[in-house]
Amino acid sequence: MYKYIVSVCFGCLFSLGLSAQDMGVDQVLEQISKNNRQIKAYQSFMASRNLANKSENNLQDPQASAYYLPFGEHETDDYYEYQISQRFEFPTVYGARSKRIEKQEALMELEYEGLRQEVLLNAKKQLLELQVLQKRKELEQKRVEQAREVYDQIRRLFEAEQIGILELNKAKVAWLQDQFEVEQLEIRMESVLRELQKMNGGQAIEVGQLHISEETQLLSQDAIWQEKLSVDPELKALQAQTELAEQQVKLEKNKVLPELSVGYNYQGVSSSNYSGFLGGLSIPLWNSKNKVKAAKARYEYEQSNSEFVQAELYTAFLEKFQRFQLLDEKYLEYKETFEDLNSEELLFKAYDLGELSFLDYYREVEFYRHAYNRMLEMEKELLQLKAELLKHQL
Repeated sequence: MYKYIVSVCFGCLFSLGLSAQDMGVDQVLEQISKNNRQIKAYQSFMASRNLANKSENNLQDPQASAYYLPFGEHETDDYYEYQISQRFEFPTVYGARSKRIEKQEALMELEYEGLRQEVLLNAKKQLLELQVLQKRKELEQKRVEQAREVYDQIRRLFEAEQIGILELNKAKVAWLQDQFEVEQLEIRMESVLRELQKMNGGQAIEVGQLHISEETQLLSQDAIWQEKLSVDPELKALQAQTELAEQQVKLEKNKVLPELSVGYNYQGVSSSNYSGFLGGLSIPLWNSKNKVKAAKARYEYEQSNSEFVQAELYTAFLEKFQRFQLLDEKYLEYKETFEDLNSEELLFKAYDLGELSFLDYYREVEFYRHAYNRMLEMEKELLQLKAELLKHQL
């Protein structure tokens, strides 16, 4: 009878049935990209900053002035005058500032793209977490059914006085533990779904059974880094900041040139009047002092800082890539061991030959359960690490 119970209990312990329908993870990420409040807020901020930057290149307001001088001793009629003038910077300044504004917009676009990828990376990690929880819940539900069936059969044996109360209590505890594990997994799944809902701007995401690719192969280390150099917004932003600082130097050099003013003047007294055009220019002695030097110093800083930060990012990338390789190697060994080793068959054979008692058999099966759960965690960690390495593709 024991052998029959064991066969029923663990006959499908590792028949996991983890095939899942592809729910379109890319579509979920696209939805989050559209609805995420942080991304929307930055879009509004970016539009505001771009308009503010463009307004810096506007012409100054025209100036109108008038004079009426009726007081004082004079033989002629009262004197009056009015004037309209427009002041503007040297024409090349507007061109240089316009190019700087374009570079500011390009930099903000890269910063926005970096923020979007960071949000989507966090969302993908949550989806990977949810996938593992779904797999574990499916497995634990089978374990609950098996444990209940074992408990029912052991209870019948106990009622027939074929076994003692100790075995009955252990079977019941095992059943209750499996039920509790399912409830714990459901709580964790609800927490992940709430986090995804928050990322989706408060809108619920209908996520069914997930099936995210478990392919762990990557391109070579150098190939991925070269790809990141060409498309990663975090790395491209370093170059954009340097180019912006360089353009600021050009702008400050142009601002050393004098400002210009043109206008129209009218004067009248004693039925006589004079009118005509006026023009002027400023002498740039004080206002532009040290501004070119400051811009050059900032440009030199951005050059050095860009090289330093890129080196730091490369070091972090190498460390992450090496961790991925190590974890991938261990995971594949772990997975191969489970594929090549039919633990249920070996354990049942040992029990059938009398080499293991029922309690020893159950203890060994618990070990394999823990080992399989650990393999699922390794899979999640590996795929999350892969997502971090390929964040620039999101």
